[in-house]
Amino acid sequence: MSKSIFYHAGCPVCISAEHEIISLLGAENVEVVHLGESSNRIEEAEGAGVESVPALLTPSKNVLHLNFGASMADVKG
Repeated sequence: MSKSIFYHAGCPVCISAEHEIISLLGAENVEVVHLGESSNRIEEAEGAGVESVPALLTPSKNVLHLNFGASMADVKG
């Protein structure tokens, strides 16, 4: 994995964090995954260790949980 993956659920906290992450890392270095629109990737996110969103999965597979927006249980609905 060469890019970070930013998982979010579309809430205001997540959108704000998305803008900050892109500003810091550059859009070319981050894949943005909106789990509300791409629910097929929830299992992937959980498998990587994402427990809440917004979260950033780094290229070294570390999960950085950012300003709490929603738990994965909330994302699943």
